[in-house]
Amino acid sequence: MAQVSMTVNGAVKSGEVEGRTLLSTFLREGLGMTGTHVGCDTSQCGACAVHVDGKLVKACTMLAMEADGAEVATIEGQANADGSLNTIQQAFQDHHGLQCGFCTPGMVMSAAALLKENPTPSETEIREHLEGNICRCTGYHNIVKAIMAASGQDVTAIAAE
Repeated sequence: MAQVSMTVNGAVKSGEVEGRTLLSTFLREGLGMTGTHVGCDTSQCGACAVHVDGKLVKACTMLAMEADGAEVATIEGQANADGSLNTIQQAFQDHHGLQCGFCTPGMVMSAAALLKENPTPSETEIREHLEGNICRCTGYHNIVKAIMAASGQDVTAIAAE
């Protein structure tokens, strides 16, 4: 067992982990942050997406020990300080960018990473960025609209699939 400590959503969190413990497992089971979903365990679905030191990471591909000392942001830390939805979360709600909601935390975290890097991405850029995230419900159309809306762009030009 090893001791790990990281700053998660602005608060220092510590715990004991085995060397093989994934960051997704530590977040969910060690810290109770169940918004980081595990959908595939093979890094295919993107439901476990988090930010580690500002970079988008699939938490099922990283050991908890690798995040020792890092700044980690999860879906639980995305809301505004007053608890209201942030711009991206609100856009997902307003534009029906979710159905069952299982992929939504990973989609929101991926969208946040994209918009940080590219504040006004094109529809094509959004679709390319989301290639690592699987949604089995929505067909992605409204997710793309939500991300464009969150970036302040007009969503009426998005072609229906």
